[in-house]
Amino acid sequence: MKLPGPQRIVCLTEETTEWLYLLGQEARIVGISGYTVRPRRAREEKPKVSAFLSAKIDKILALEPDCVLGFSDLQADIAAALIRAGVQVTVFNQRSVDGIFSVLYQVAAMVGCVEQGQQRIKAMQAQLDAIAQAATAQDAAGLRRPRVFFEEWDEPHISAIRWVSELLTLAGGQDVFAELALQPLGKDRIIADGAEIVRRVPDMVIGSWCGKKFRAEKVAARAGWADLPAVRNGQLFEIKSADILQPGPAALTDGVAQLHRLINQWRIQYG
Repeated sequence: MKLPGPQRIVCLTEETTEWLYLLGQEARIVGISGYTVRPRRAREEKPKVSAFLSAKIDKILALEPDCVLGFSDLQADIAAALIRAGVQVTVFNQRSVDGIFSVLYQVAAMVGCVEQGQQRIKAMQAQLDAIAQAATAQDAAGLRRPRVFFEEWDEPHISAIRWVSELLTLAGGQDVFAELALQPLGKDRIIADGAEIVRRVPDMVIGSWCGKKFRAEKVAARAGWADLPAVRNGQLFEIKSADILQPGPAALTDGVAQLHRLINQWRIQYG
């Protein structure tokens, strides 16, 4: 019997690919983003048809998709080209933790996996609740929360997107640029004056440079940074962008777990 929902899906970003694999619906996927690393076997099994800002439209059309899934306003031009070619396109624009959960539910419903999707969502929510409770217990014990600068890009400096800021706070930290996290676009989270980062005196710097390797030694050598607590105490860390900057299962599991581990270690040692 034919399964409900789309049968030939192209995923222009990694999070929907990972989610469909977790739901056991990978057979529906006919094309993926070239940046996909989760799950690893998707790279071996599925044609790579897009980057993030560009896509091979002819190759996508040749796959005869009945649904293309994308993410963010940055993929609007790709979506428009496919829509003009008669393809059904759904572009999500989630920016918060709640938004991520909403998208996961919607995708599960599209492929007829509401019950399984809800079970997995509840498991992820339970993990977040446990991390939040652990952080609150440290608050009650009088341990200070570290001031954290999460750097999404280095030149220019771009601070954490909203879901990262929310997960950082949930894990027991303080986002030193929490006000910028409310801005949905990367260009609105640019910190033009690097001295402003110094003025906010971060205890930790966590970098995730959108697929480029984080260079702790380069960060430590920045002008005026030598006396920052984060640099002085060697609290410069990387979380891979695939684990934290994809608005899907990775950020809500591995990404937040890494944030919690790093912040928990700081609180025990310095809090």
